[in-house]
Amino acid sequence: MADPTYTPPKVWNPDTSSGGRFAGINRPTAGPREDKDLPRGDNPFQLYSLATPNGVKVTILFEELLEKGHRGAEYDAWTVNIGEGEQFTSGFVAINPNSKIPALVDASGDTDIRVFESGAILVHLAEKFGEFLPTDPAPRAEVMSWLFWQVGTGPFIGGGFGHFYAYAPEKYQYPIDRYAMETKRIFDVADRQLAETRYLAGEDYTIADMANFAWLAPFVAGKIYNEASTFLAIHEYENVARWAREIAKRPGVRRGRLVNKVWGDEDQQLPERHAASDFDALRLDFEV
Repeated sequence: MADPTYTPPKVWNPDTSSGGRFAGINRPTAGPREDKDLPRGDNPFQLYSLATPNGVKVTILFEELLEKGHRGAEYDAWTVNIGEGEQFTSGFVAINPNSKIPALVDASGDTDIRVFESGAILVHLAEKFGEFLPTDPAPRAEVMSWLFWQVGTGPFIGGGFGHFYAYAPEKYQYPIDRYAMETKRIFDVADRQLAETRYLAGEDYTIADMANFAWLAPFVAGKIYNEASTFLAIHEYENVARWAREIAKRPGVRRGRLVNKVWGDEDQQLPERHAASDFDALRLDFEV
């Protein structure tokens, strides 16, 4: 459905309010807006994030590494409230000039290494610890393909479907139909693959599954974008549901999904994570 009230000008005016949930922080410029340092803990890794799908990818990997006994993967996780614009502080922008969560400082060596963009962080950690990413060329290429498939599809699901269906101040049929169609196509791609293999890249659980799980599982559970799961008939994707439910039972996944979570039931929130004992008082009973 066309919007009869808007005719695009010859040159777009950046002073125009975009409206919607994030109108107060959206700007067409990059860079810091506030001079403020980030907190720092004593662990080898410092993570600045929020428990959105992109943030959960990384905390799941950290907890999976710790579950496998990698004590060197201990990390401090600090909440960055993107709704309040905390991603635009000078400290955060110094780590991620794109001002998006998650952002990581690898302080395990002599020199700090900054890593930003969730896919890059997953690869960095998987290579560092030699886990969840094969070294043989063929299976490695398969994992990397499914990982970056998710990196490419995430914006269509979140910034596309999620925004226009759940967050936009006004509902218009064209963008909702456009991104609903693409989101269902994405689910169909995954469902067809998972009809043939246990995990996305084959029979082994990898960072490709962690990345995709973070985005697809909330739809299976009906816990993202209001009534999106019903609207998109997510129940049709039975192989995705089987895969998501299996992964959701993993202890590392259950813990990782709570890190930097500041909404929902209080006993399933962990705004900051500094040690394994931080989970002791929490409820780890995700079904999917």
